[in-house]
Amino acid sequence: SPEKIALERLLAVGTVVCVERIAWRRVYDLAERAIPARLLARDPDDVSCHRKLIALAAERLGVGTLDDLRGYFGGMSGEQAAAAIRAAGLIPVRVWGWTAAAWADPAALAALGVATRGRHRTTLLSPFDPLVWDRARLLRIFGLAHKLEAYTPAAQRVHGYFAMPVLAGGRIVGRVDPGREGTTLIAKRVSADPGAEPAIARALVEAAGWVGCDTVGVMETRPAGLRVPLRRALAQLI
Repeated sequence: SPEKIALERLLAVGTVVCVERIAWRRVYDLAERAIPARLLARDPDDVSCHRKLIALAAERLGVGTLDDLRGYFGGMSGEQAAAAIRAAGLIPVRVWGWTAAAWADPAALAALGVATRGRHRTTLLSPFDPLVWDRARLLRIFGLAHKLEAYTPAAQRVHGYFAMPVLAGGRIVGRVDPGREGTTLIAKRVSADPGAEPAIARALVEAAGWVGCDTVGVMETRPAGLRVPLRRALAQLI
């Protein structure tokens, strides 16, 4: 609507801010009413903002190409991002299997030096999760070519309307298209390689808790032979 277009423009230039979300809707307010005066009075120049945003992107990604880093928050040209990378003190690195130049956050490299490892999760990932939304990076790191099929005709969908990748042990081990019937979480379609059933079962049980479901059902699996061991794994958890 014209009103939404106007509000989004005002959001882009900082006149209004989003103060709340109700389902898919944003609730806006004037920046001067929502942001503390001490913060609103700060007005760093563009170069300082670019440097800070690139540093924050590197901190969150650990390592990234120029496109990875400037795409994390957006709003920068390649030239601006390159200058910000230099100013932010990121360290040039070579990543096995990557063809593009890359830069790492110094803290991430220091963590590698002391063999520090993050805590692994087994969970379903939204198609809009930071790990997933950058499709090129997802393919480069996890070898997963993912597509949101909500806008694909039903007969042409491979993994489902809202397929969610399954993260387990630092890898993507499958995809689940979820639904719900009463208090049952329905895995309408599960795509995975054999052996991933225990991880997918744990992820489904966790997801059931998110939406107040007390059981999980499985409709279709690809390959079909995945269904029996997946149901067996679920029965051990519920």
